[in-house]
Amino acid sequence: MFGDYSDTRPEVEEIYLDLLRKASPARRLALVGMMNETVKILALSGLKSRFPDDPPEMLRRRLADLLLGPELARRVYGPGPGEKE
Repeated sequence: MFGDYSDTRPEVEEIYLDLLRKASPARRLALVGMMNETVKILALSGLKSRFPDDPPEMLRRRLADLLLGPELARRVYGPGPGEKE
């Protein structure tokens, strides 16, 4: 599953995959939700590093650009950083 880029031993990966296969749909959905939240936290952390002077609302708008794409983010939230209305 992880190919040549994984630092996980194959037998451990197989145990992990077996646990995922046995998990209920609700559990799998909960895991996806946790992964999505982790992605948002990591992305926001990266944005804070790149734009340390931005206020929180600007960082959230930049995050929307990353997660939704600039066009949809603009339609939902209005102009982004450096854009005119």
